[in-house]
Amino acid sequence: MIQQTDFFFEGSRSGVLLIHGLTGTPMEMKLLGKGLNRAGYTVHGMQLAGHCGNAEDLLATGWRDWYASVEQAADALREKVDHLFVGGLSMGALLSLKLAADRPEQIAGVGVYGATFRYDGWSIPRMARMSFMLPFLKKLGIGRDRSFMEQPPYGIRDERLRAQVSAAMLGGDSAAAGLPGNPWYSLAEMYGLSAAVRRQLAQVTAPCLVAHASEDDVASIKNAELVMREVSAPVELLLLDDSYHMITIDKERRTLIERSAAFFDRVAAADIPQRAAA
Repeated sequence: MIQQTDFFFEGSRSGVLLIHGLTGTPMEMKLLGKGLNRAGYTVHGMQLAGHCGNAEDLLATGWRDWYASVEQAADALREKVDHLFVGGLSMGALLSLKLAADRPEQIAGVGVYGATFRYDGWSIPRMARMSFMLPFLKKLGIGRDRSFMEQPPYGIRDERLRAQVSAAMLGGDSAAAGLPGNPWYSLAEMYGLSAAVRRQLAQVTAPCLVAHASEDDVASIKNAELVMREVSAPVELLLLDDSYHMITIDKERRTLIERSAAFFDRVAAADIPQRAAA
């Protein structure tokens, strides 16, 4: 059964929509959300369709369902704020970029956190690195019940935090820590989203803060470089040297919060007032 785990922190008339990753949960965005709220922002940490339940709940949805839930959350938050920012982790970063590409007059800026177009980090097993072929297997109806299980260090460099998160994840608490594996068909959907977003990157005109772990174990720095190369927007890069993939909760989360708040502050100060009313 899917549990509702999204969060909302009321603040100013500048708001940030935060989007978690594939098989993840809003909890992975909550520390960032609290930090942005302390900086004055209204924050909604949304829950993607099909998430925070079991594998069957996730498999009942695809990337278009996930994106539709992002659009719905953006519409709701936009009614409460004058400047709307969006930020996402991993696959959530791709959904954030798609929203910015589709709604250039609504999205003031984007936090691109650990963008994952391909699973090509150093901890990804050789077989899992071939997961870009999964859309073909899905078309053939092969492997619906198969998953790639999460591997240590689970995207977390902080050993104490890693132990806590892995215990919750492997213990079946998907609402707190997400699923312990990535179903093949859901990964196939993620790669469909990845292809769609890559085609749209040039349509992203909102300023982007691209934050990535320099030693990302899940998605190599090539993913961040792709964003920086292809978007038609001013880009600020933040490389984090003491974190792995889950930069919103790992060792340098305070740096990420401070840089994100400062980035959104600058963009809001320079943004055209009519943008939010468009």
